[in-house]
Amino acid sequence: MIGELLLADLCADLPPAVRMQRMVVSLRAQFRCGAVALLQHEEDHLRPVAVDGLVRDALGRRFAAGLHPRLAAIVARRGVTCFHHDSTLPDPYDGLIDERVGEPLPVHDCMGVSLHVEGKPWGVLTLDALEVGTFTEAAQAALQRLTPVIEAALRITRLEAEIRALRQSRADAPAGEVVRDDGEIIGQSEAIAHLLHELRVVADSELPVLLLGETGVGKELFAHRLHRQSRRRNRPLIHVNCAALPESLAESELFGHVRGAFSGATGERPGRFEAADGGTLFLDEVGELPLSIQAKLLRTLQNGEIQRLGSDRPRRVDVRVIAATNRHLREHVRAGSFRADLYHRLSVYPVPIPPLRERDNDVLLLAGHFLELNRARLGLRSLRLSAAAQVALRRYPWPGNVRELEHVISRAALKLVSRGASRNEIATLDADLFADLFADGLGAPVPGEAPAPQPLPGAADMLAATLREAVDACQRACIERALAAHGGNWAGAARQLGVDASNLHKLARRLGFRREDAGRSQRPARRAA
Repeated sequence: MIGELLLADLCADLPPAVRMQRMVVSLRAQFRCGAVALLQHEEDHLRPVAVDGLVRDALGRRFAAGLHPRLAAIVARRGVTCFHHDSTLPDPYDGLIDERVGEPLPVHDCMGVSLHVEGKPWGVLTLDALEVGTFTEAAQAALQRLTPVIEAALRITRLEAEIRALRQSRADAPAGEVVRDDGEIIGQSEAIAHLLHELRVVADSELPVLLLGETGVGKELFAHRLHRQSRRRNRPLIHVNCAALPESLAESELFGHVRGAFSGATGERPGRFEAADGGTLFLDEVGELPLSIQAKLLRTLQNGEIQRLGSDRPRRVDVRVIAATNRHLREHVRAGSFRADLYHRLSVYPVPIPPLRERDNDVLLLAGHFLELNRARLGLRSLRLSAAAQVALRRYPWPGNVRELEHVISRAALKLVSRGASRNEIATLDADLFADLFADGLGAPVPGEAPAPQPLPGAADMLAATLREAVDACQRACIERALAAHGGNWAGAARQLGVDASNLHKLARRLGFRREDAGRSQRPARRAA
């Protein structure tokens, strides 16, 4: 029966994720087991691509086979590998089985098989049963018979992906060259799916791209993805952190210098533009560039020429520029701190990157990824989130986005270990370990025209509210405290909160701030700009 279902799916026009998910669901029903996982080789680890019966954050985890003896044993064999109830090898899914979340797996059976596509290792399929004796010799034989059908489904899925990639690649791509989607971007939300589609569309053009987004959303990661999917992918990608360039050295770093150009210039030195010739130059935090350098950058973007500091001879360069900023450059243009002509040249194709709070359940997938990293780093048997902790993480607005989530998970894991958690037992991060997220951390209020600040909601309040109510309450309190700290100046509050001022006004209106409060506080902000 299961074989017929898998064969029917092979003939159906299904998205890859749907086909793989249907496969693991069908296998779990066929073998009457507690969990099934399909994991793909990715560099030095195994990445879950479809699971049934495991916790939601499992898809975000990465399992290093060298740290999980059962997975290593499955990878090493070509046929079915079975671990009976008396196996002493630790199970990689301890604490992650949906039916027994947070509990050590009882005596149980496990089996798995390594999967190959076109003769090359693809990954593994694992099955866990909570009842002893589930995986009999007949069950193992049945899995062995199904393995070729499973591998055929993977091969068809791979071929379909390659066909789509070829259609999206440029017409003059070398024969057999495929743009592979191999970036470590974790997420299944509609916002991320839309962003990845947009990046694929613009990647093959030669247009400058301006990545816009709050601190911590992963702008550098998306810049690397753009380069990998572009026709320049076999050429260098040079990263320049504009915020770290001293004004006195910025010109030399970007455009190079000749001997004697300044004190200490004992020889010629090419700049970052020459290093990126033929490839891509990623200007991170481009809004921090001094005005004097902005003029020279504009000239390079316009005519493709650079001039080393101290030289009269221009040099031709062929560079695609990807820029990124967490600032609202339009406001800086109005304030005179950023050139309007450079802004228009860089923002030929602006790409906004969604903040974590707009990515639905991606927070749990990312949390799973960081949990597994910390589990390995701290030498823990298993590390997971309690149900209350999952709710708390989903309700928090994440002003620091993915970077903040990574630090929060690491901090909570360290706290748990410092409290004496055993490395040989399942370690569970409860909601109280994340209480500092909701603590009053924005500083004491100062007198001004802003509304009186209210305390930020505590963890108990957050868990008692609906998701929308909790997010609204936290956002309202954050805005009030930021306004109080800046004497009612909305531009200052926006900078503190790391958001665009116009978006802050829209959010404030939705949260019920009075129009006269907003209007009264806008006037000094414009004068300051």
